[in-house]
Amino acid sequence: MGKNKLKKFADMDALPNVFQLSYNEILHDGATFPMRGRWRDGYFHNANPIVLELGCGKGEYTVGLARRFPDKNFIGIDIKGARMWTGATEAHACGMRNVAFLRTGINAIEHFFMPGEVNEIWITFADPQMKKVNKRLTSTYFLSLYKKVLVDGGTVHLKTDSNFLYTYTRLMAEKSGLPIEVATANLYSEIGDDPILSIKTYYERQWLARGIDIKYLRFRLPSAAQLAEPDVEIEFDTYRSYGRQKRSELDMGM
Repeated sequence: MGKNKLKKFADMDALPNVFQLSYNEILHDGATFPMRGRWRDGYFHNANPIVLELGCGKGEYTVGLARRFPDKNFIGIDIKGARMWTGATEAHACGMRNVAFLRTGINAIEHFFMPGEVNEIWITFADPQMKKVNKRLTSTYFLSLYKKVLVDGGTVHLKTDSNFLYTYTRLMAEKSGLPIEVATANLYSEIGDDPILSIKTYYERQWLARGIDIKYLRFRLPSAAQLAEPDVEIEFDTYRSYGRQKRSELDMGM
């Protein structure tokens, strides 16, 4: 492991806006997360809505949303601490009081939040997991976990370059009877420069530079919803057949 990564891990341990508790610590060691049910009074010290970004990566969207909406609390969640370090250090250096980061697996989400403690969920540029349904962050498996922490009818946002993931999620929402509020396969052409949607992550800028349209879906998740997988064949994203390194080389014209 490189010295830079070790330094980031050390920084993460010291940052007051970062919380780290592994899935194994919870399930196998019986640890409890002290902030569960207490995020508003125990950390944010306000009664504002809580918004999660799942698979937040470097935390660009988490920090960007927090700047635009000081009347909401934002928590970025990812299993990769070295990535999260970027957003966590920026938020701390800027004295942002409505931002926190949680390092854990998304499948452990109910151990960190009480039922109804979360108001919105953002999923930005997640791996579409085209061959593994239960690993898709918008699958019925994960949505059933989100229902355990979201308020009744809480909002789920999906922003993606993947036509596969966008189509799959839209069809799943339709089959499950989830209220869809916005669905566009060409975000910036059809909606324009919306202040919420115009935050661009590192990978989003890569896709746009390659001429790939950005898709956006916003729907509600009622507690009583009967979730169902779409029984339809969806065409794979062919450009994702490149590995990440190969895609980077293509982006740079190598």
